[in-house]
Amino acid sequence: MSAIDALTAAPLRHEVQWEEIPAPSRLAPFSWAAEADVVMHDTDLASGKFIVLYDPNGKDDWKGRARVVTLIQAQLEHEFALESMLGDVAWSWVTESLELAGAEAHELGCTVTRVVSQSYGALAARPTTVDVEMRASWTPDSLALGPHFGAWSAILCAAGGLPPQPLSVSPLHPSHRARAPHLSAAKDR
Repeated sequence: MSAIDALTAAPLRHEVQWEEIPAPSRLAPFSWAAEADVVMHDTDLASGKFIVLYDPNGKDDWKGRARVVTLIQAQLEHEFALESMLGDVAWSWVTESLELAGAEAHELGCTVTRVVSQSYGALAARPTTVDVEMRASWTPDSLALGPHFGAWSAILCAAGGLPPQPLSVSPLHPSHRARAPHLSAAKDR
């Protein structure tokens, strides 16, 4: 079984719908990528990308041969616009998901961006939106990447408002109303 087969065999919550996408080719000699949406009751709650970069010679700034790079996006309730702890909470989604999945890593970093959009004039009828975008990356301690794929899917679910739970249990509704901005729409901005 190849490393990618093992990675994609990781058990994920049924709300996570993913597909393989073209990977960036200039960042490392070998790479693989996927994108996913967290969907519940026909509503997109979060979306993201998962990229594995691999250089058999290793990279000094990675402090290893592989690097996982992720993107997570979700739209939150407007009450989150003023929540000063949102960045800290989002960071905890990353660290706790890695820990719970048994995805041991080092050189972990994350940027959390909150965007509040208010409309005025002819657009005043549009509701205020709060988008969160997380860019996290880490160096896996081993090339067994299944737990890292599982951790990324758990981060997506947390951003989408789904509570942590065993893979065999489905929530009745998310803990906050979230709707994922589509990645293709984000590219158009």
